Amino acid sequence: MNDAIGRSAENGLDRRRFLRAAGLTGAGVAGISVVGAGTAFAGGGDDEQSGPSDAAVLNFALNLEYLEAEFYLRAVTGDGLKDSQVDGAGELGGVRGGRKVRFESKLAKQYAEEIADDERAHVDFLRSALGDAKVARPEIDLDDAFTAAALAAGVIKNGERFDPFADENSFLLGAFIFEDVGVTAYKGASPLVSNKTFLEAAAGILAVEAYHAGLVRTVLLSKGLEDPAGKISDARDSLDGSSDLDQGIVTSGTANIVPADDNGIAFSRTPGQVLNIAYLNPSAVSEGGFFPAGVNGEVNTSDDNG
Repeated sequence: MNDAIGRSAENGLDRRRFLRAAGLTGAGVAGISVVGAGTAFAGGGDDEQSGPSDAAVLNFALNLEYLEAEFYLRAVTGDGLKDSQVDGAGELGGVRGGRKVRFESKLAKQYAEEIADDERAHVDFLRSALGDAKVARPEIDLDDAFTAAALAAGVIKNGERFDPFADENSFLLGAFIFEDVGVTAYKGASPLVSNKTFLEAAAGILAVEAYHAGLVRTVLLSKGLEDPAGKISDARDSLDGSSDLDQGIVTSGTANIVPADDNGIAFSRTPGQVLNIAYLNPSAVSEGGFFPAGVNGEVNTSDDNG
């Protein structure tokens, strides 16, 4: 792993930063030199870039990891992230909703516990890699936002509520809202990451998110929940633009565990499209849905698909 990191690092500073974040060095490694969230990493030369900096892109991902970690941790333990895992630049927000789920099957419970551990690790990793540039956890809604999403998808009717923590099936449908979006978010953000070391790390997280998505899709299909899952897929499609990219867990009556194009390649979403779904709004806005006060960092506005 050290050899791989050495080959992919663009300079010594980047290599030290990644090594420390990965826990592969001792306390004597030189500290991170980061100007701040939404700016390019210090160091000059090839580190300078146009458009969103690597720090801004990773902080965008960190906001999403906060959301997923809070959802899964509360579902399997009843508690979310610790105070030491949520501080940083920007407005620190609380979390509304979430409680321990009473799982009916051992399999779903084990899957949920494994995913929760992974999402917590993603938060810790990104925070460590970003150092002083990391953003704080924004305000997160795990209550009304799910009802709004389910209502928009047609999973529930007016006047009804959708609680993803009420039972195992509801939890899996709630997880389905996030998991596919996470995969497309990392793939869509990858061209924006200029540093090869950080790109390699992001690719690793994307792979884990894809495993998670496959698990969730498989269990949903085994439970015969293809209809509500398909409605959620259609709702995501209605938010992120005119292209029909999102795919449910069945296609023409057959299993569709891996949503891919004709070349077997997963599709991408821009950060703005991801925020269209997270904010539950097809217009260009900077808050709403699962992030009532918006996300922290430079990348914070959804695309205009209205």
